[in-house]
Amino acid sequence: MEFAKDWGKPGPHPDRILLNLTKEPATSISVTWRTDASVRQAYAEIAPATAAPKFWRQAETLPATTVPMDGRQVQKAGLLSHYHSVTFSDLVPDTLYAYRVGDGRVWSEWIQFRTAAAGPAPFTFMYVGDAQNNILEVWSRLIREGYRTAPNAAFIIHAGDLINDAHSESQWAEWFSAGGFIHRMLPSLPVAGNHEYDPYNAADEARDIERLSVQWRAQFTLPENGIDALPETNYYVDYQGVRIIVLNSNERQQAQAAWLREVLASNAQRWTVVTYHHPLFSASADRDNPLLRELWKPLFDEYGVDIALQGHDHAYARGHAAAPGGNLPTGLNTRDGTGTLYVVSVSGGKMYGLRPEGWDGWPATRDRAAENTQLFQILSIDGDRLTYAARTATGELYDAFDLVKDPDGGPNWLLERKQEAIAARRFSGTIPYQDELPTSIREALLEKFPGFTFDDILYVDERDFRGYHVELEKGDTEIDLKLNMDGRILEQTIETD
Repeated sequence: MEFAKDWGKPGPHPDRILLNLTKEPATSISVTWRTDASVRQAYAEIAPATAAPKFWRQAETLPATTVPMDGRQVQKAGLLSHYHSVTFSDLVPDTLYAYRVGDGRVWSEWIQFRTAAAGPAPFTFMYVGDAQNNILEVWSRLIREGYRTAPNAAFIIHAGDLINDAHSESQWAEWFSAGGFIHRMLPSLPVAGNHEYDPYNAADEARDIERLSVQWRAQFTLPENGIDALPETNYYVDYQGVRIIVLNSNERQQAQAAWLREVLASNAQRWTVVTYHHPLFSASADRDNPLLRELWKPLFDEYGVDIALQGHDHAYARGHAAAPGGNLPTGLNTRDGTGTLYVVSVSGGKMYGLRPEGWDGWPATRDRAAENTQLFQILSIDGDRLTYAARTATGELYDAFDLVKDPDGGPNWLLERKQEAIAARRFSGTIPYQDELPTSIREALLEKFPGFTFDDILYVDERDFRGYHVELEKGDTEIDLKLNMDGRILEQTIETD
């Protein structure tokens, strides 16, 4: 998919407008937006939303904090822009508000959102795995179908790898364009994935240094209640009886474990949701994160984490691990004690194969899986019941279950509902994912890279390049190749997770 040369560049009109939850979502919310560097002072206005068209007469005007995002020395960032942010505070719980942003003369449209209730109350939220590739091309349909299914969702969890190249202005433009007004109305809780980290420049590459996306802290305004070393990538939010904990699985995992113990021990909420990027139980073949599992799973077990929402593996897997003193559920309509539910999902266009043996050999059981399928998940919490539904990009129900709190304080009851869903999906029986390489090129690559398998093949026919992008994988090592039509390697990069 091609884009015009200056597509996605900022101007004086506000763009990339996005809401983020704060640590007090009943009485505050944050908004962030972008302009070019000519806008040095910006503002946000907010008013209670009413049906009267001039509701804005009751608006309050707040000055924004403005920070430059200078990507001119960062690979693929390439420009200077200004990001502006305001945190609206002293709001009334469970109230519909309208806001707009601008420089006092050039404004956005008025946009509506609702604050959280002051205490436990039913609500719904959306969770999506990696968008990462073909974002504007195909992730757009997925996130829009999710919004169509749950337009009253309270927020969206993005479980990492929002884009493929951490600092790419073009890919961030795709992500914001694909979500459009959804980003402006439904607050985002983003998780940092491994693709949110890349070297800034050749000097970083030479020293093997990867840095968080240069845009991340500029374009998101997130709670800073995690460890000091990971501002705005490690945090938590309490929302209507649920504690949502965001972990950064890329770095400082041990320090986060100590923090996680404190956050779980002090948790007075009825439900606990944890989200991070690298799965404790992987969906895809030749992937495993044993150190992360050894570090975090005992805390999930000890403090009764209800569900873990993960990304990274470009397939779908959902399963459970036994709680201390609980039984492993069996059967389709099980109502038995279970520990943390683990979900891995993918929402974008890049797909991997499943681990053939499921979760055998791990202290968990895989209950449902999919390949070659874009999915979004809708979770609803009402009192002692959590209802979960995974749906395809075309709206079919693919997986479903309920978690019910035990009135005696024991392990949750798991009520399986996958029998309500469509048949299991695999690469066989679905539209082929990979493009094909000529046999001679395929054989030459397998000879040059023994032991590797083809993870992705993409034929490209663009204005400035015609050839193939190929990804080869062996264990934790991935080789990305750019080939001309004759199979000659034009570019080669090697990554190890």
